[in-house]
Amino acid sequence: MDSSTPVGPYVVTKDEVQDPHNLRLMLRVNGNVEQDDNTRDLIFKIPELIHWASQGITLKPGDYISTGTPSGVGFPKGKFLKNGDIVEAEIEKIGTLRNTVIEE
Repeated sequence: MDSSTPVGPYVVTKDEVQDPHNLRLMLRVNGNVEQDDNTRDLIFKIPELIHWASQGITLKPGDYISTGTPSGVGFPKGKFLKNGDIVEAEIEKIGTLRNTVIEE
């Protein structure tokens, strides 16, 4: 990767993502797709999550809200990340966050 290659995480503006409730989510480990879903399948929509979170704390710029994860996580399958694995989390129209697992 050279210095001109963008890396995440990314912040996008509302005009760049017309419908946050219709974005493909993918997670790859070493190039193998482990999760493939869409934000339309979220149990709670984003405005509901923001409303709920803001009832207990004051949200400030830079805060983020975790929404959980689609099916396909490794634990139920008996799969665990190991040293050297490359994990890529991709959200359509936003980008891909790529990390290498490093054992401490």
